[in-house]
Amino acid sequence: MSSSADMTPELIHSVKEIRAKVRAAQKSGLTVGFVPTMGALHEGHLSLVGRAAAECDIAVVSIFVNPTQFGPQEDFAKYPRTLDADMELLSHYHPVWVFCPEVDEIYPPGSSTVVTPPNIALPLEGEHRPGHFAGVTTIVLKLLNIVPADIAYFGQKDYQQAAVIRQMVIDLDVATRIIVCPIVREEDGLAMSSRNRYLSPEERTAALAISRALRIATERLEAGDRDATSIAAGMRAEMQAAGIREIDYAVVANPQTLETLQTATDTVVILIAARVGQTRLIDNCVVSLTPTP
Repeated sequence: MSSSADMTPELIHSVKEIRAKVRAAQKSGLTVGFVPTMGALHEGHLSLVGRAAAECDIAVVSIFVNPTQFGPQEDFAKYPRTLDADMELLSHYHPVWVFCPEVDEIYPPGSSTVVTPPNIALPLEGEHRPGHFAGVTTIVLKLLNIVPADIAYFGQKDYQQAAVIRQMVIDLDVATRIIVCPIVREEDGLAMSSRNRYLSPEERTAALAISRALRIATERLEAGDRDATSIAAGMRAEMQAAGIREIDYAVVANPQTLETLQTATDTVVILIAARVGQTRLIDNCVVSLTPTP
């Protein structure tokens, strides 16, 4: 099923209720697709919902700003919460169930179990956001237990997060199949993100250097340049020229292990994390290389 006439999605707050509804649907032979989000929905999220609605009989969208994946200096308190607008956007898809629990529903008093992330969580985001992936793996595992969907959809923009979740699902024998969907970009190339709304007009212009750096790096690789260290330096220079001073990483890496490469061979992933003003943005692209003779 897919996008149709506007129809208000069913809003569910209870863990027991959403789990019972999903199990009953599956028992009757229906397939369930699941899109976990933190709300503040944009076209990137909606591309996942559209995919779930097209491929499954029922799409479940969770809206939950997860406190355990935010560091002490990060933006949990000001993270945008736009439930009414989100529900309006989701009304274009049917049938959609929206699971929007309170924090105490997900983390009852006394809750203390934390999932240790797989090793692919250690570099990059793992170095710059300690504890972040423990929060991610814990909430995603909880959500996949609460919403035992046939398929769960994630976006490639959070490349490392998707890799962490795929590995966790394998390691812990979770039955839900994980599908990672392409990045959705603004017309000017900026990757869609709920955090883009924090950017001032000047910062929004500066942020374009992130996708521009990815494009320049891709062009160098496709032209036969295999010096990954030089390409990474070029990405940094491109962003710094635009006034972006705080760059957590800009690397060419192995797409399976996320090991930073000095020489590019086969398929690579280019990953960037940088702060534009007070807003931290991430982006990436995968480049399949033709082996040089």
